[in-house]
Amino acid sequence: MKNLFSNFKGDLFGGITAGIVALPLALAFGVSSGLGPSAGLYGAIFISFFAALFGGTNTQISGPTAPMTAVSMVVIAGIVATNDGSLEKALPAILVVFLLAGLIQIGLGLLGIGKYIRYIPYPVVSGFMTAIGVIILVTQILPAIGYYPKEDAEFVKIYKPMAEQVILENILKEEAGEGVLVLNDFKETIFKAEDITEADKLKEAQTLANSEASGVIGAIKVLPRALNNINWLELILALSTIIIIYGFKKITTAIPSALVALIVVSGVAYGFGLKYRPIEEIPSDFPMPNLGIFTEFDLNSVTPYIFTALTLALLGAIDSLLTSVVADNMTKTKHKPNKELVGQGIGNSIAAVFGGIPGAGATIRTVVNINAGGKTKLSGMMASILLLIVLLALGPIASKIPAAVLAGILVTVGLGVMDYKGLKAIPSLPKDLSIGPFKFSSEVVIMLVVLILSSIWNLVYAVGVGLVIASLMFIKKMGDLTAERSDVKSLEKEVNWPDEAAFPLSLQEEVFIKHLKGPLFFGSTSEFQHLADQIPETASTVIIRMGRMEYMDQSGLYTLEDVLIGLRKSGIDILFVDVLNQPRYMMERVGVIPDLIPEQCIFNTFDECLLWVKSNVKDKFPTS
Repeated sequence: MKNLFSNFKGDLFGGITAGIVALPLALAFGVSSGLGPSAGLYGAIFISFFAALFGGTNTQISGPTAPMTAVSMVVIAGIVATNDGSLEKALPAILVVFLLAGLIQIGLGLLGIGKYIRYIPYPVVSGFMTAIGVIILVTQILPAIGYYPKEDAEFVKIYKPMAEQVILENILKEEAGEGVLVLNDFKETIFKAEDITEADKLKEAQTLANSEASGVIGAIKVLPRALNNINWLELILALSTIIIIYGFKKITTAIPSALVALIVVSGVAYGFGLKYRPIEEIPSDFPMPNLGIFTEFDLNSVTPYIFTALTLALLGAIDSLLTSVVADNMTKTKHKPNKELVGQGIGNSIAAVFGGIPGAGATIRTVVNINAGGKTKLSGMMASILLLIVLLALGPIASKIPAAVLAGILVTVGLGVMDYKGLKAIPSLPKDLSIGPFKFSSEVVIMLVVLILSSIWNLVYAVGVGLVIASLMFIKKMGDLTAERSDVKSLEKEVNWPDEAAFPLSLQEEVFIKHLKGPLFFGSTSEFQHLADQIPETASTVIIRMGRMEYMDQSGLYTLEDVLIGLRKSGIDILFVDVLNQPRYMMERVGVIPDLIPEQCIFNTFDECLLWVKSNVKDKFPTS
C-alpha cells in the first residue's frame, strides 16, 4: 500500500489525464459495439480499475479498444439476430461470452501463456489491425451522414415479405417445441398468426433491414441509397469533429483533441438548438450487476461463440502485452506478462457482470498517463474513478451528445489504428512465394488474406486462416532450409567429408556415400524420397552417414523406411555410420533396426565402416 501512494501527485494527474482521453473513446466504442454509450463507460470504469489493481504493468491504462470493440460487434450482432432482434433478450448471452473471454484470460495467465503471445506472426497482426480500421471507417459512414436503415421506410418495406416469413418460421419452431403436429391441424398456427400485428411485422422488417446493412459488405450495399438520403446537419457535425481532432493536434497535444471536439461540437449543436440525433440516454446511477448473466441466458445461444470468446481473450492479451512493452520502453521497467493477463481477465470478467464491453491495455492512454506523471497502479485506478464521477454527475448532460460526433471520433480512430508501417513495406518485401508464373511475398499474402477476410467475412475465422497459412509457409521455408542443409536434394552431388579423403578411388563406383545433416522431419522428407535417383547404376553399396542428423520424426522415419525397402529390393547393401540416440530409438521401434539394417551393418565410425567395405565390396580395379 505504501508503494501504491509513493507517487500520489503524479499518479493523480496521470490518471485524470488518461481518463479525460478515455471518455470520448469509451462513449464512441460503446455506441459502435451496439450496446450503447453506457456499456462503453462501464467497460472503461471496471477494466481500468481492476486491470490496474491486479495487473503486471504499473502504468497500464486499460479499457475498450478498437480491436476488442470490432470483435464484440460480431458477437453482439450475431446473438441479437438469433433473439428476434431484441437486444434485451440477447444481453445475458452476450455478457456470458464477454465473461467467458475474461475467464479465459485469467486461465492463460495462470498457465503461463503470456510469454508465448509474442509469437503471433506480424503479418497476421498487421492484416487484422488494418482490417479493424477498414471496418470502423466503413461502418461509420452511415451514422456520419445521418442514415439509419431501420428508419428508412422505403428500405424497410422491401423486407416486409421476408419479415412475415421469419415470423411464421418462429411460430412453427415454437409449435414444434410444444409437440404440435402442424400438418395434422393448422388451426393452432392460424390462431397464433392472427395475434401478429402490423407493428410486429414492421419491427421484424426493421431488424432485417438493419441486419442487411450491418458490417462492411452491408454498409457498401446500402451506401448508394444512403448517399441519396444524406442528413446534411449530421454530416456537418461529423466533419467538424474530424477537422477539430486533426486540427487541434497541430496547436497543442497537451489537451486531448478528441475531448475538445466532443465538447465544442456538442456544445454548439445543443446551444443553438439544432435538430440533431443524440446518443442513447446514459443512466446516472451507480452501475449494478446484471444478474441475468447467471439466470436467464441460453447455453445453446452461447456455444457457437466459445471460439469467439477465445479470440477475444487472445486479442486482448496481444493488445495488452504490446502496450506493456511500450510502457516498459518509456519507464525503463519490466512488466509481468502472466500477471498482466490475470489482471486483464479479472477486469473484463467484472466489466461483463456489470454490462460493460470488453477491453485491453490501450497504448495511447498509457502513453498519456506516463507523460503526465503516472508511475504506479494508482494512476489506472484514478482514471477509472474519474470516469465513474463523470457517469454519476454528468450522465444526463452526456446523453445530449450528437451521435454524429461519436461517428466522427470513430472515423479518426479507424484511420489511426491501421498498420501503415506494414502497408508501406509491401513493395519492398522479398517475393519468396511462386504461384504459377507469378511471384509474391508470402508475408504480403498472409497480411492481405487476413485483411480481406476480416473485412468482408469474419474477424475470428480470418485470424485462424491467417495463422494456418503463416504456419504452413513457415514449415515450408524451414523444410526447404533443412533439406538444403541436409544434402537431400536429389540432383545435388555429394561433397566428401574430411575423413573420406582416404576412401579408395577404385571403390567409388561401387560405393555411394550419403550424408544427412540436420533433422529428417515432415518438412524435409519430399526430397529425401528421391535418394535412389542420386545413386549411380554401378553402385552396389550405400553408406548413410547419420552423425549430424540429431532428430527424426514419424514422417521422416517412415520415409526412410520406404527408401531403405526400395534399395534392398534393388539388391543394394545399406550401411549406417554413427547413428545418434534419438534416430536409433525411432528406427528400433518399427524394426528398421535390425530387420532392414542388422547390427553388423551399423558402425560407430567411418573408419570401421571402411574396413568392412574393403573386406566385402569387390574392387573392380585392384591395384598391382
